[in-house]
Amino acid sequence: MTPVFSHGDLRLYLLNLLDEGPRHGYDIMQALSDRTGGTYTPSAGTIYPRLAKLEEEGLVTKSVDGRKTVYAITEAGHAEVAARAGELEGIEAGLADSVRLIADEVRGSVRDAMRSLRADLAAAAQQERASAKQAPPTDDPRVRSREQLQRADAALNEFRARMRSDLRLHVARGGDLAASTVEMLSAELDRVGREVTRALRG
Repeated sequence: MTPVFSHGDLRLYLLNLLDEGPRHGYDIMQALSDRTGGTYTPSAGTIYPRLAKLEEEGLVTKSVDGRKTVYAITEAGHAEVAARAGELEGIEAGLADSVRLIADEVRGSVRDAMRSLRADLAAAAQQERASAKQAPPTDDPRVRSREQLQRADAALNEFRARMRSDLRLHVARGGDLAASTVEMLSAELDRVGREVTRALRG
């Protein structure tokens, strides 16, 4: 997946966030997630070492407020942010491009999954038609409906298992599972569900 921040940009962006005011670690991570539309949610292992490095460089200070550690920018940090304002504009522009690319990738993945599901359903339908030609016909609509219900259950279970496996594998490999990805998946499933409901109502 396309990286959100290029090498070194995250450091300057952290300084820029603290230039807006003191923040604790979780607030910083939440701000990064919010400003990338949920496509980038950094871990504590990503943020805290960088904050410690900024502190070593004299650009950031930290203080304890109850159970929270609050980070604040120093005068030297303010000066660096001001001196690199042009770079920050470039980071903001690149950030917007990266978020759009990630959203496009996610949409493509969801579309591929839905196409695969439709292909599986079509193949199952074709197999069912072939079996129906060989099997003795039945005029009982309840029997036919139960057979189709079994096919629908099988298709739904297969799709659920495949998506669940893909999502878990992605997270296990250290990938970010953005809220926008889940929302997009939910929206697509809702859309397909509405189509099925309309078809059932005939």
